[in-house]
Amino acid sequence: MAILDLLLIGRTHYVVVVVVVVVVVVVVVVVVVAVVVVVVIVGVVVVIVVVVVEVVVVIVSVSVVVVVVVVVVVGGGGGGGGVHVIVVVVIVVVVVVL
Repeated sequence: MAILDLLLIGRTHYVVVVVVVVVVVVVVVVVVVAVVVVVVIVGVVVVIVVVVVEVVVVIVSVSVVVVVVVVVVVGGGGGGGGVHVIVVVVIVVVVVVL
């Protein structure tokens, strides 16, 4: 009987070790999947924010150029035409760089 008890204790220990290993593996897999999902979600949000910011920058830049062109066309008479042209060139360069 003592040998049988030792064998049963050994098998019980083996089962406990297997269960612990399986639980640890499952927890690690769940954590890794959760981290990957969070990273993907954060990446998508960052891409959306960057696209929105770029669209806003383009809209603002085009609006500034349109306003400056209108000012040059409407107020182009007189001796300050050269200054207006320089301002337009500078703004166009800034828009292209952005």
